[in-house]
Amino acid sequence: MNIVVLDGYTLNSGDLDWTSLQALGQCVIYPRTMSEQIIERAGDAEIVLTNKVVLGEAELQALPKLRYIGVLATGTNVVDLEAAARRQIVVTNVPAYSTMSVAQMVFSLVLELVQQVGHHNRRVHDGAWSASADFCFRDTPLVELDGLTLGIVGFGNIGQAVARIGESFGMKVLVHVRRSHRFKELQQGGGPSDVELDNLFAQSDVVSLHCPLTEQTHHLVDARRLALMKPGAILINTARGPLLDEAAVAKALQDGHLGGLGVDVLSSEPPSADNPLLTAPNCVITPHIAWATLAARQRLLATVVANVAAFQAGAPQNVVN
Repeated sequence: MNIVVLDGYTLNSGDLDWTSLQALGQCVIYPRTMSEQIIERAGDAEIVLTNKVVLGEAELQALPKLRYIGVLATGTNVVDLEAAARRQIVVTNVPAYSTMSVAQMVFSLVLELVQQVGHHNRRVHDGAWSASADFCFRDTPLVELDGLTLGIVGFGNIGQAVARIGESFGMKVLVHVRRSHRFKELQQGGGPSDVELDNLFAQSDVVSLHCPLTEQTHHLVDARRLALMKPGAILINTARGPLLDEAAVAKALQDGHLGGLGVDVLSSEPPSADNPLLTAPNCVITPHIAWATLAARQRLLATVVANVAAFQAGAPQNVVN
């Protein structure tokens, strides 16, 4: 089978091995593909793998040989699933490969905001400690997590991992879930409390978002919900950028009501130069790297290969349409 990878660079910038995928058929791997290049590059492909290259109905109609689309991620919004189903094109994704890496990033952001490690490291290298009269130098507040309340919006694999880490820090954990029956199953044997969304924002010292981006969750965090938060509370977003009304969040930071923001995602990526969060105070931004540890990408590639092999064997797995 002809296999085309449209945008393989973010998965494998050179530190992984494509050999296992190449063994499954004639394989062409492009680091990046512009939308106008899709038809030319994938015209003869039966199998197409994509991360961020969008495959809508128009592209699917123009690819008559296409039988399978493998998304190199968990989210599948880059593919028109209904159009693919109508054309009997199987679409698969890779679930849960980055759970612990993203949970690790959540607390990297939290700890940077409460412990100010990066800030104090820079001050030491700038000479502030050398010029200090005391053995201990600090010029920002430091916050202990033990006893604080962690609110988690969404309780899938990542949300559950974040809850476990929060509890290990001595935090009280609250969650808000969409599917209460699923939460009750997870609750067998004890665990965090499920609360209404506004109550979670009002009660939490740290709020971490782990929900999908839908029409209902677009700008989930807006001016009204920010006003519910405790003065000085911290907001973390490693899910999807448009969950935040970024202008409202920037204003809450500037006004001092929101104590800190840690995000690994923005509404547009790469961000525009005028994104209000880029100049907001007490704002830590990482460039969508929570998923990208070597271990996570190794798991991702292994599952991508397994998905393709399962499809070729007539027993597709991780099918999303």
